[in-house]
Amino acid sequence: MPFFFRLLSQMPLWLLHAAGWLLGWLYFWGSPGYRENFRVNVTQSGLGWDACKGAIAQSGMMIAEFPRMWLGPIPAVQWEGLEVVETAYAGGKGVIFLTPHMGCFELAARATAARFSPRYGDLTVLFRPGRRPAVDRLLESARAGAGLQTAPTNLAGVRQLMRALRAGRAVGLLPDQVPPSEMGVWSPFFGRPAYTMTLAARLALQSGAPLVLAWGERRPWGAGYRLHFSPMPSLPTTDLDAAVAHLNRAMEVLIRQCPAQYLWSYPRYKNPATASIPRGDAVV
Repeated sequence: MPFFFRLLSQMPLWLLHAAGWLLGWLYFWGSPGYRENFRVNVTQSGLGWDACKGAIAQSGMMIAEFPRMWLGPIPAVQWEGLEVVETAYAGGKGVIFLTPHMGCFELAARATAARFSPRYGDLTVLFRPGRRPAVDRLLESARAGAGLQTAPTNLAGVRQLMRALRAGRAVGLLPDQVPPSEMGVWSPFFGRPAYTMTLAARLALQSGAPLVLAWGERRPWGAGYRLHFSPMPSLPTTDLDAAVAHLNRAMEVLIRQCPAQYLWSYPRYKNPATASIPRGDAVV
């Protein structure tokens, strides 16, 4: 597996994306469960099929580009909003980068670390292991270098993130990632209750670090990526549930900017085993 990943990491980006385009559509038509989950999430968003269907191919491109993002050279990157990042670091309280499952979120972390870590210290990203230990070891070793550190999704990881912020360094999270049970709250996401992590809100409230929205847009025909950074106002409340709802609304606004690159197949509304579902709301 590592040899195969390293081989793919040297492939041209246009070839990886072409293969990913085909992979995305083949899997969409070959997996009824995947297709249904995609359609349900798009319908729930209210954004319309035409605006979102491009994400079918984009999801395949995400899979195909992973080896390049982990192990290969950083592709061509255009930067939008660099002044937002500079201003956030200048405050001295660290930075909390929030990146939804949108575009190339792996590149957003890697390229940001490569550019800013030499001056401001390593970027620490939250890492939740998957079901394949060999792939997890490869992914963790790839992420934990060149200005990147990883933090596990447990109490030790939370402490690691807080230490980084207190040292004026940056952390990165996927705020729309479904957290383990007892680590989230039910909060509206495109009008439907979704079990949502509280960690991003807790870090912001406890540290005073600025929130920066970030995502990596895929440019056509393997031409590289455009990294977008935008400031998010401080949380308007210290109430945790309200703060989480505020973050979810910010994610909705970001996703509406480019719904064709959001991972609509992600099981955003799944229910962790011990998290009680709000009465009257069916969550799959």
